[in-house]
Amino acid sequence: MEGFYSFTAAWKNYERALKSPRMSPLPTVVVYSRKGCHLCEVVKESLIKLSRHTEFTWQEIDVDSDLELRRLYNDEVPVVFIDGRKAFKYRMDEKEFLRKIAV
Repeated sequence: MEGFYSFTAAWKNYERALKSPRMSPLPTVVVYSRKGCHLCEVVKESLIKLSRHTEFTWQEIDVDSDLELRRLYNDEVPVVFIDGRKAFKYRMDEKEFLRKIAV
């Protein structure tokens, strides 16, 4: 399914993005989710909507794709990280999200 990556591949992409030189780096958002999760769908819809008006990159990672991810986030999905810091779990407030990526 498009948007789902293995933990290892996602981590390598994240490390590569951190090393790439940019004049003004875009905020990087990672959503840990799982199939069949209604709250995950709501968060992803918000990110799609917000990305039309605000610049940031985001990716979705399925917690069930990796045993360690499942151990870490099984009972917290969706979990949203902004630039490597946990920003939201279960729900995401759009105004708060915009405030956090503006910092």
